Amino acid sequence: MINTTAIKPLTFHFTDDGAVPNNPRLPMLVYKNALDLSQSRDPEGQIEKLFSDTGWGHGRWRNGIFPFTHYHAMIHEVLGIARGSARVRFGGDAGEVLEVHPGDVAVLPAGTGHQRLSDSGGLVVIGGYPPTGTYNLCRGDHPADRIAALKTIPHVPQPSGDPVMGRDGPLTALWKPA
Repeated sequence: MINTTAIKPLTFHFTDDGAVPNNPRLPMLVYKNALDLSQSRDPEGQIEKLFSDTGWGHGRWRNGIFPFTHYHAMIHEVLGIARGSARVRFGGDAGEVLEVHPGDVAVLPAGTGHQRLSDSGGLVVIGGYPPTGTYNLCRGDHPADRIAALKTIPHVPQPSGDPVMGRDGPLTALWKPA
């Protein structure tokens, strides 16, 4: 069940740090406690259903978060925490370290660096993408990736809705087309 007190996400703007381009225009969104998973026997399924219902279920996966800095330069990404907790650095070396817990959802615009620094054990993350864009994996330690990303990030299609709240969710207002 969606936690209606989580309707207003936290927003983070990250600048290009020379290794990770981040997104010069769109903020990363973090919905703390977006879902109440405390009584769920299948938190993974609950998050997967939400992402499918809101159009962010494409390329969906269950895993963790890589322990190295990486980003996607041709598609936006959503991360839903199903089990465990983690310290994640978003935005590259000069970004923000956040604690994520079950029920939290992070929406990363194309180019946003992310890296798992530590976890509690048993971390399960559900990831997904909107139907437009192309999955790619770029590392913060490959300069050629960043150069190419600077050209592709501005052209990543705008998603039609928010992965937590759907078509009328905050993302649609916070991610205004250029």
